[in-house]
Amino acid sequence: MDSQFFDLASERQRTHTHIHRLRLARYGRIQAEAGFNCKHCYKPVSSASFLSGVQNRNHCPYCLWSRHLDLYAAGDRLSACKSLMQPIGLTLKATRKRYGPERGELMLIHVCMECQTISINRIAADDDSETVLNVFDDSSGLEAAMRSGMDTQGIRALDGRERNIVLVQLFGSYMPVSARTG
Repeated sequence: MDSQFFDLASERQRTHTHIHRLRLARYGRIQAEAGFNCKHCYKPVSSASFLSGVQNRNHCPYCLWSRHLDLYAAGDRLSACKSLMQPIGLTLKATRKRYGPERGELMLIHVCMECQTISINRIAADDDSETVLNVFDDSSGLEAAMRSGMDTQGIRALDGRERNIVLVQLFGSYMPVSARTG
């Protein structure tokens, strides 16, 4: 009788675990827990929030490319597109501070290579700062049509006049040699 009880209990646990995993898969959490391989540079990427500092990782910390996964909100994973998104610039997150300057957190601007959707994405703690700086430097060559598309969505790309803001947010008081020469 004891063995039947343990068999029944272990079966219930397996069923509970299976149902839990199905629920997680339904909301895209299993992939989020496991990480992914970057579709641009092919490196393995961990989605562990204790490493990245963000809850919904969908860009590579090495090359900063992303995938068009979210439709309405970060982490919803409802987009049907799923194409690669290129990092094209940096912006500052809008803040609602009552006092002091309106400087928010540094954000990446991505454009979908398939449907041309423009979105912003939090910079993660483990993102390569030199690569983020390179994206900023390369954004000076953005076409007027792309800048206009960002403006209509309320996204203002940072430009060369705001380089010091970028350097301070990325490196604090330390500036790498390559950043000093820019």
